[in-house]
Amino acid sequence: MLDVEGFILVGGASSRMGANKSSLLLNGKTTVSLISEALRPVTSKVSLVGTSFEATNSGLPGVPDLHAHWGPLGGIQAALHACGAERCLVIACDLPFVTRELFAYLLQMENKGDATPAAVVPLQSDGRPQPLCAVYKKASCLPAAEKSIALGEHTPRALLDKIETQYVNFSEFTNLSGSEHFFFNLNRPEDYVRAKEIALQRWPAR
Repeated sequence: MLDVEGFILVGGASSRMGANKSSLLLNGKTTVSLISEALRPVTSKVSLVGTSFEATNSGLPGVPDLHAHWGPLGGIQAALHACGAERCLVIACDLPFVTRELFAYLLQMENKGDATPAAVVPLQSDGRPQPLCAVYKKASCLPAAEKSIALGEHTPRALLDKIETQYVNFSEFTNLSGSEHFFFNLNRPEDYVRAKEIALQRWPAR
C-alpha cells in the first residue's frame, strides 16, 4: 500500500446549498461515500476532516479542525497534522465525481522530474488550481500551513506559494474517464440538480 492517507473535508458551512453537502445523495450514495470509495484503492486510510464529521454517519474516523472557521486551509492543516503517512490526499466533499484513476495519476506525478514536489495540484479546465483535490507531503506542507495560519492567511493558495508545488495541466489527464466532471463543484441547489443528472448518466445501474 502506498504511504498515503486520504482526507475528505466536510467542514464547510454549506450556506449556499442550504443542506449538508457531505450527506447529499447521488444515486443512493452520499458524496462522502462516493469519494471514499475512490480513495480506498490508493490510500492506507480514509478520514473525514471538520467539525461536522459525525453528522455524516459514514463510520469513517473523524479529525476535528484545529482552527475553527478557518476555511479550507484550516482543513488542510488539520489533515496534515493528523496524517500518519508521508503524504495526504486531500479532497473536498463537494467534488463527488473524482475517481481512483485521477488520484493514482496525481500520486504518480510526484515521481516525474528531477525534484520531488511538496504538493501536486491539478489545474481545472479554466486553468485555476484545485488545491482541494491534491497531494501534500506532510514534512514540508504542515510547517508551511501552520505559518500561513499564524500570518492570518485563510486561502490554500497562501500555502502553495510557500512550498514547491507541481501544477498538473488539465490537458494531461483528459484521457481519464469522467475527466470533464472531476471538478464539478456542489455549491448551490441548482448544482445538486445537475449533479444528479450527471450521476444517472455515469452510473445508470446504481
